[in-house]
Amino acid sequence: MRLIFFIGVVVIAGTAGDICVSHAMKRVGGLRGFRPAIVLPILLRAFRLKSMWMGITLMAVAFFSLLASLSWADASLVIPATALSYVAGAFGAKFLLREKIAPIRWAGVFLVCIGVALLSLS
Repeated sequence: MRLIFFIGVVVIAGTAGDICVSHAMKRVGGLRGFRPAIVLPILLRAFRLKSMWMGITLMAVAFFSLLASLSWADASLVIPATALSYVAGAFGAKFLLREKIAPIRWAGVFLVCIGVALLSLS
């Protein structure tokens, strides 16, 4: 039960962190190059946003939950189970970020679900 809880934390916190960082970066704008003179001002603007800090915090929670999960179970179980974050990410992008998700991506999400279900049978 503890393992399932922590895998759930990895999936939910990691996905929420990705969505928060994506939201922050969409507000800041895209990079036009990778020179320090271009990257530094964008990073400074991004780190002024609460959603960036929330995202970083949630990603840290997900990482440490992943470490805990790996200390209790085999990597061959934990790593594939965290693939549910792709499913949560697609739904988060669709409903929270209002992104358009192509049918082929939904097919990929469905295949990930099937893979995780098969994994859980073992």
